[in-house]
Amino acid sequence: MQYVRFRDPAGSIRNGTLEGDLVKFSNVSYRMEEIDLLAPVEPSKIICVGKNYADHAAEMDSEVPDSLMLFIKTPNTIADPNTTVTMLRGKERIDHEGELAIIIGQQCRFVSEENAMEVVAGYTAANDLSNRDDQFQEQNWVRGKAFDSSLPLGPAMVDKEDVPENASIVVRVNGEVRQEGSIDQLIYSIPVIIAEITEYITLEQGDVIITGTPAGVGPLEDGDVVEVDIEGIPTLKNTIRIPE
Repeated sequence: MQYVRFRDPAGSIRNGTLEGDLVKFSNVSYRMEEIDLLAPVEPSKIICVGKNYADHAAEMDSEVPDSLMLFIKTPNTIADPNTTVTMLRGKERIDHEGELAIIIGQQCRFVSEENAMEVVAGYTAANDLSNRDDQFQEQNWVRGKAFDSSLPLGPAMVDKEDVPENASIVVRVNGEVRQEGSIDQLIYSIPVIIAEITEYITLEQGDVIITGTPAGVGPLEDGDVVEVDIEGIPTLKNTIRIPE
């Protein structure tokens, strides 16, 4: 099943399902052009895993971390699918990073690896847009990672059973493949990630964890169209606007 949040023609925000080219809420069906798809959740926080693919660590001239590397993106970073997202002005390099996103289904703390999947509501696609100019100058990555609209998310949350354990991740910019990998290449698995995070932080229903990006990250230009295509999940698509 594919679950969506959307704004209906009357302006009301609804939770429904995506079935083919139709969005369904209760006994009403809408065509895609009649509604605005929104990010599938409104998280209280987004926990991110850094350098969780060996090939990405290598392309960033970094060692694979000895332990799980975490950082935070804040709710202001969420951007809706199928929209134009405005980036920071005056930066030399803002990169795309396609990632599998975990959506948490219940409040939880101290979750064991064995029970970790029980707190997962489903998966969606994310694009961890990154301001390298400032990221490389600061340790906590606030300017580099937490700027407005730097996390396009969606377009739908899917049941975790619908995403294969070796699901492919492909990122295209203007139709050209830039990143290609699979989630079975994660250095730290989803259960390990959830167990480690909840040792420190209470996760709430709707919170998001992004799991890391494969190699191939690269700079974006004004007008670029970015697609994050994860097997089992509808394609996340956004247009990039970089103001002068």
